[in-house]
Amino acid sequence: MRRKDRAHSMASISQNPRADGLPDLRNLGVIARILVAVNALAFAAALAAYPDFAAAVQAFVRSAALVEPVLIASLATLWLAAPWLARLPYAAGCAAVLVLVALLAAGAHAMLGEVAGADLGRALAFALASAALILAWLRLRERAFSPALAEARLAALQARIRPHFLFNSLNAVLGLLRREPRRAEQVIEDLAELFRALLTDGRSFVRLGDEIALLERYAAIEQLRLGERLRLTWELDAAPVDALLPPLVLQPLLENAVHHGVEPAAGPGEVRVRIERRGERVRAVIENTLAPAPEGAGHAHRHGSGMALANVRERLALFYDAEARLETAASDGRYRVEIDLPYRSGAS
Repeated sequence: MRRKDRAHSMASISQNPRADGLPDLRNLGVIARILVAVNALAFAAALAAYPDFAAAVQAFVRSAALVEPVLIASLATLWLAAPWLARLPYAAGCAAVLVLVALLAAGAHAMLGEVAGADLGRALAFALASAALILAWLRLRERAFSPALAEARLAALQARIRPHFLFNSLNAVLGLLRREPRRAEQVIEDLAELFRALLTDGRSFVRLGDEIALLERYAAIEQLRLGERLRLTWELDAAPVDALLPPLVLQPLLENAVHHGVEPAAGPGEVRVRIERRGERVRAVIENTLAPAPEGAGHAHRHGSGMALANVRERLALFYDAEARLETAASDGRYRVEIDLPYRSGAS
């Protein structure tokens, strides 16, 4: 794929399209929180009814015969109904969730009520109270990550990138300015595009094709500066260029690989970038050779301060909650960073 094919612009989508709505009921983080919260409420109810701990545990186990089927059925139903619920106003969405939970609790009680030893009124009261409390808690949590707060945090993250990146990029330009003015002009054009990306709205997704174009511009600058010392390998044929991802997720990792894996080495170093789609997931791997560490130097010297990794982890958490992951590994003289996130298409 050529740079011009990847670099065409496309309107981004808002990370927070609604200020007040139901949480993403298909998000693994939301599902995990609901599972933990319902079981915690069930155990708290058992403790309230039976102050003796052993008796409370027995009561909790008995109630699980009814609570767990209702919980699993509710999560499955809400997962299926999530697109429809997302279109409803917040109050109507909450009401719909409560109605669905009440119907499922009544149905489960009809089949399992005798096993659980609970009457219908108590079962419905617990189901509705739990659903209402969890909805209120998730709403408060979502407001804690409101657009204003998310924007401020992302702006702070971008500010942490700029000084380090600007310093290295300007050094590259200065090194070329007198020797190769035409190439220096190209570097300045690349820098202009890179800083345009840095100044974009940090709350919006960008297309993977645009992020790849950003990587190529950055790599071109470093290739000119380091020459044959930097060996870049691109494996992008399977990259889904229409996929949406947070801005500046891949570039800091490529920068980290170059400056902490290749630049300190006395000889040539390699950086490999591989991006592909696997089903409904997008996987990006950035791998670099390790430069020998000076005597007495620790992990931070070999792999950087960790700021780039922490930066990307926080971006993924802001945009995806628990649905994205970042993993690192060092073995056989190579350092590897892998990102795995949901595939969301930005095709028009």
